[in-house]
Amino acid sequence: MTATSVRGIDHIGVTVPDLETATLFLTRAFGAVVLYDTLRRHDGPRGGPDVERRLGVPAGTQQLAIRMLALPGEGPAVEGPGIELFEFQGPRREPPVLPCDFGWQHVALYADDLDAAVRDCVAAGATLLAGPRPLPGPEAGERNRFAYLRTPWGSTLELLTYPDPQPWERAATRHRARPAPAAARPPAATTDAAESWPTDPDRPGPARSPARVPAAAAAGPWPADPDRPASLS
Repeated sequence: MTATSVRGIDHIGVTVPDLETATLFLTRAFGAVVLYDTLRRHDGPRGGPDVERRLGVPAGTQQLAIRMLALPGEGPAVEGPGIELFEFQGPRREPPVLPCDFGWQHVALYADDLDAAVRDCVAAGATLLAGPRPLPGPEAGERNRFAYLRTPWGSTLELLTYPDPQPWERAATRHRARPAPAAARPPAATTDAAESWPTDPDRPGPARSPARVPAAAAAGPWPADPDRPASLS
């Protein structure tokens, strides 16, 4: 077996038409946590030859805002993979790829309660493409199901659950990574969005909305940010 230092997915980068709208969807649909802003809107835009060469984008492309969020994990101090949101302006802004297009074509998230997760996503603004259905073939099981949705900005999202044994596992030498059951996670800390939402003077977040804040982040030092409320500094 080839030696590797790769341990798993750290984060997924997603380009969206509006950073605040996408943030609101992810926090409402999945309980995602806002970690920090790499590029705040009023500090940008960021562009030029270095950005164009580093990202492989056309001349004239500018980064307007960048934000890192974390999906729920095994507890408030152990978050899941990150989702890094990007907002750009420039000469090329293609619509999101469909599953038939080349490239990274969808993100799949595991849910303990698939029906509830679908309802949360739809309530947050996603579009359900078809109702939940059984996982097929090697992934089949009595309670193993999946569903595809579209995010508000048009990217494809899969929600799935497979609590029952799958046929492929009978002869497998290793297993797929699966998030810890919700019952095993410590209770998540909560706070008002008025205290936790990163303030963007050009696109302010909602006045009040439930949001989780990692205990480690709330207790420890926060990167210098003049927009960060003093109560959490």
